[in-house]
Amino acid sequence: MPDLKIAPPRRTPADLVDAVIDNMRQNIEELKYATLAPSRYLVYLAPDEYARLEGIIPRLQAEATRALDEELERLNRPSWIKRQLGWTKAHRAPLENAGPRWHVEFLCDTDHELQDEGDILVHSDLVLAPDPELGVGERTRRITTSHTAQNTTTQERTVRTRDVATPRPFARITWEDQSGQHAYDVASDLVTIGRGGSTFPVDVRIVSSVDVSREHARIRRDTATGQFFLIDLSSLGTTLNQRHVPCGFDEVDGVKRENGTETPVPDGARIGLAETVFLDFTLTP
Repeated sequence: MPDLKIAPPRRTPADLVDAVIDNMRQNIEELKYATLAPSRYLVYLAPDEYARLEGIIPRLQAEATRALDEELERLNRPSWIKRQLGWTKAHRAPLENAGPRWHVEFLCDTDHELQDEGDILVHSDLVLAPDPELGVGERTRRITTSHTAQNTTTQERTVRTRDVATPRPFARITWEDQSGQHAYDVASDLVTIGRGGSTFPVDVRIVSSVDVSREHARIRRDTATGQFFLIDLSSLGTTLNQRHVPCGFDEVDGVKRENGTETPVPDGARIGLAETVFLDFTLTP
């Protein structure tokens, strides 16, 4: 008797709204006088799921924004015990929307990152304040939560979103992949490399097999010294001049968090992505 494949459970509209709320709770930034929640959420659905729900997506968006308002109100309300004890002082600043209004989109996964009908992916961005003392400009913390029939995983990334314009590139990256030969001039202090996708925007997009991760590696330039560093964010590893570099993240309870591990990049370096695609890195004279 042939094995019967059990279809994954469908997500109800309420499940999708709950996933947005869960993502919001994980991407909160506490300041001195306010605690900010991200205002923008992108919810990706498998094509079959999107086709099934397409007719009610405007209603889904309205319910998600209502649920976000209610969650802010709930989190800002003292608990029953605190009210009974007369506690009026909050332990953190009030939670508020970081933007003028909520923005929630439900989109079809055209990059085929979601395998089954019940799989969903929620992506939110929260803009972090610049830190002039550390020479760090405006950044965005991205929280991506993936819900499948097997488990739920969360990935946190912080990316530079605003750089001071530079008169010329710092370096050049050249490579060859399945679509031909390419070159990229490095004119910012942070460059992301990988296959990319709907929820993984990258600067250097590699056309390759799935051995190369969606966001495989990152190159960071230290603004004080001009030194470049390589950060491995992949599943199958990154090499620098034929030597494997240490992994740049730790995974605990399904959550990936960057650990700060970086490897200096010399001039004339050769960077390997899963030993599949190789990039040549050279400084601009």
